[in-house]
Amino acid sequence: MSKDNKAPSLLDPTILLPAIRDAFVKLDPRKLMRNPVIFVTEIVAVVVTILFIRDLATDPGEAGFSGQIAAWLWFTVLFATFAEAVAEGRGRAQADSLKKTKSELVARRLGTNGKTETIPASSLKVGDIVLVAAGELIPGDGEVIEGVASVNESAITGESAPVIRESGGDRSAVTGGTQVLSDEIKIRITVQPGSSFVDRMIALIEGAQRQKTPNEIALSILLSGLTLIFLFVCVAIWGLAGYSGTVLSVTVLAALLVTLIPTTIGGLLSAIGIAGMDRLVRFNVIATSGRAVEAAGDVDTLLLDKTGTITFGNRMASDFLAAPGVTPAELAEAALIASLSDETPEGRSVVALATGEFGVPMPKAVFDAVIGFTAETRLSGVDIGQRRLRKGAIDAVLKFAGMTEQDAPAEFRRAVDQVARTGGTPLGVADGDRLLGVIHLKDVVKPGIKERFAALRAMGIRTVMVTGDNPVTAAAIASEAGVDDFLAQATPEDKLAYIRREQQGGRLIAMCGDGTNDAPALAQADVGVAMQTGTQAAREAANMVDLDSSPTKLIEIVEIGKQLLMTRGSLTTFSIANDVAKYFAIIPALFVATYPALEALNIMGLTSPQSAILSAVIFNALIIVALIPLALKGVAYRPSGAAALLRRNLLVYGLGGLILPFAGIKVIDLAVSALHLV
Repeated sequence: MSKDNKAPSLLDPTILLPAIRDAFVKLDPRKLMRNPVIFVTEIVAVVVTILFIRDLATDPGEAGFSGQIAAWLWFTVLFATFAEAVAEGRGRAQADSLKKTKSELVARRLGTNGKTETIPASSLKVGDIVLVAAGELIPGDGEVIEGVASVNESAITGESAPVIRESGGDRSAVTGGTQVLSDEIKIRITVQPGSSFVDRMIALIEGAQRQKTPNEIALSILLSGLTLIFLFVCVAIWGLAGYSGTVLSVTVLAALLVTLIPTTIGGLLSAIGIAGMDRLVRFNVIATSGRAVEAAGDVDTLLLDKTGTITFGNRMASDFLAAPGVTPAELAEAALIASLSDETPEGRSVVALATGEFGVPMPKAVFDAVIGFTAETRLSGVDIGQRRLRKGAIDAVLKFAGMTEQDAPAEFRRAVDQVARTGGTPLGVADGDRLLGVIHLKDVVKPGIKERFAALRAMGIRTVMVTGDNPVTAAAIASEAGVDDFLAQATPEDKLAYIRREQQGGRLIAMCGDGTNDAPALAQADVGVAMQTGTQAAREAANMVDLDSSPTKLIEIVEIGKQLLMTRGSLTTFSIANDVAKYFAIIPALFVATYPALEALNIMGLTSPQSAILSAVIFNALIIVALIPLALKGVAYRPSGAAALLRRNLLVYGLGGLILPFAGIKVIDLAVSALHLV
């Protein structure tokens, strides 16, 4: 999948032409019943069409008016189905690219006798063992149980750089349709054909499994209630007209009903939800449901891992703190030599600091022994003649020097404490039994992250940093990054307990993770984002998967969720507000012959009652088309508090919804009169 998050154009023929065809297919009443407002509009269109056919035979003069009303009612329905079809069409290209990864997959299944047989991937069952060699496609989702290999996952993630997959640990999960580039691995299939990660992605992108979210259901119930109320109003108006001696045709009453009910938001509601999912897909995030996207927009607290999200994944050497009797240049030279065999990013940063800021030349001496860094010794260094230079964790260096913490010089202990209190990691340097000083390894906070957290705070979202560091180090980094709180020395159980405690207080929680140990917390969180490079357990527990495996993506996900909720709220406000102008257009037109005083309500100066009714119906249809780009793109989101967003929403879409229809209906009335359509 492409990482380009630019949306395809509405005028793209590959989207536009299929959408026009699908708009007609969606006229099927069985499909439209899911949208009560547009379903009622279709029924009304059918009734008016029947009346138009009758008028052709009995009253040709009236047929021109009823025929135009019928046509624009059908356009209203078609524009609504077209909006949904366009939203679905924008995801089809992404789904098609995923389908290519599944085409004609075969598997080399390992039998109980140790021999392999080649079978279609669709015949695999959970528990089957398959062999995949370099150049072959992985036939299904599973876990590596033997071997290690480089795997190209670009068909899924869009990333050209291969990833390592190996048995055991958090890098054992593999996805069907990805390609092994080197070596051979043995995989146990963990998912039934048709239910794989790619299958679920395709279904979700195409909208085949899209279900209404709780907010959509609640809004649909509200719109259905308004439709029912206005239906009763129209029946009452018919009775009132009969009592007052006003003759109202069914065509006019049908036009009144359709212009009164909230057809604008009714026609765009489904497209808004689909477009929200599509925006996530363009950011290379797959949500298992629209509910997860909505929950992201309502999140109160973000749990963010320190490493890789708030700070860069690798700590960098920032200073050398020499022990008493040792010059900074002597410490820098010893640290440089001791780090030459350390291939970790931290080791390379020590070399860069010594040769750069401290100007130490690269040594030319021949080493008697090179000691590489290991997780067991936590030391690296070299032996040169009588010198035994070592660099590593403080306790490991003290042990190497034959000292306890109490034996170390006070200045050395103060330097260690100083580094820890500023959020850094201290490394000791020794030459035999002589302590030379401390290297300050600093967790580098990502540039701009503090401003991002300030923006989240303006939205009313609380940020919590999760780290395995001690509380002193965690507090220093939290202060520098600008997070609201931190969880130090956190275990998976601590994360889960924290999420439950926050949820009991009525808050919605979002977090990201990639390991099997993150799965319980991901499942408990309201928005759980798993990394594509993570384990199968993490991806199954989460309700979103980030194909780029970027922990900072959680912030964008929240913004997309808020944009979805804002778009739906803004267009609902506009839809209800824009009905006011239609009242001023149609109500006077219905009764002006019986009650001439109602002409005072014709503040738009519409030409005639028939022109007023037709103009309102035409505007009612065209406004849906005009708002399709906004529904698909989403309302521009700027971080701010709920009160400020509400004021802006009411000003732009409430007041705009009141004013724009007056101008629009008047312009259409002038066109109708100029063309002598009535």
